[in-house]
Amino acid sequence: MSAFLSLFYGIAVYGLFLVTFNYAIGFVGNIAVPKAIDTGTAGPLAPALIVDVLLLGVFAVQHSVMARRGFKRWWTRIVPPAVERSTFVLFANLALLLLYWQWRPIPAPVWTVTDPAGVVVLNALFWLGWALVVASTFLIDHFELFGLSQVFARAFNRPARAPQFKMPFFYRYVRHPIYLGFLFAFWATPAMSGGHLLFAIATTGYLLIGIYFEERDLIHEFGEQYRRYRMQVGMLLPRPRRRTVEEADGSRVGSGR
Repeated sequence: MSAFLSLFYGIAVYGLFLVTFNYAIGFVGNIAVPKAIDTGTAGPLAPALIVDVLLLGVFAVQHSVMARRGFKRWWTRIVPPAVERSTFVLFANLALLLLYWQWRPIPAPVWTVTDPAGVVVLNALFWLGWALVVASTFLIDHFELFGLSQVFARAFNRPARAPQFKMPFFYRYVRHPIYLGFLFAFWATPAMSGGHLLFAIATTGYLLIGIYFEERDLIHEFGEQYRRYRMQVGMLLPRPRRRTVEEADGSRVGSGR
């Protein structure tokens, strides 16, 4: 793949990501999208559960397998290294688009908050979660995370930057602020349906499993430096820091690899 085609491919995939991500906000929040988590005609419970679990599983397997070091070593024998991340993002987008399209609503209410103050608080946490996700991607390297930096580096014949350890802002208090933001976004709702609850439970389980594998890769990459960071900084909740963690400038540490 030529440098020009790699650049065009990376930009196109990033554009698809923007559409997919913004649709995710509407899908989870039942806001201004044609198909949301609680919209559509409800069918029998058992088939809906099976279809929804399979859809969530497709995304989880794609996201977990393609993010692992061993898979990347094999995969970059087939695709150019410069577009490896963009290809990961493309497949993640496709898995999410399939989920949006085929999701089966399970409308049975689990909880409904009617108190105006409670509704405001839960809606605020929902939007805070998405804001935390976006802000945290920029704190590490948003454009590297979604493949643009790599294709631009190839197009302009710049060497790829070596990963370095750093702890920007939120990462000084929790190791995975992106995942924390997703938890706020998925759980904070004044009207929790059965389908939404299934989605929230499944994605929470996936995030916790993903953290385990991600941190294993980070320990492999940064060694004792990341082990000290993990001991001193909470995974998803802040905790008192017992001593100063060595900080360095560089690319990224934390969620979303």
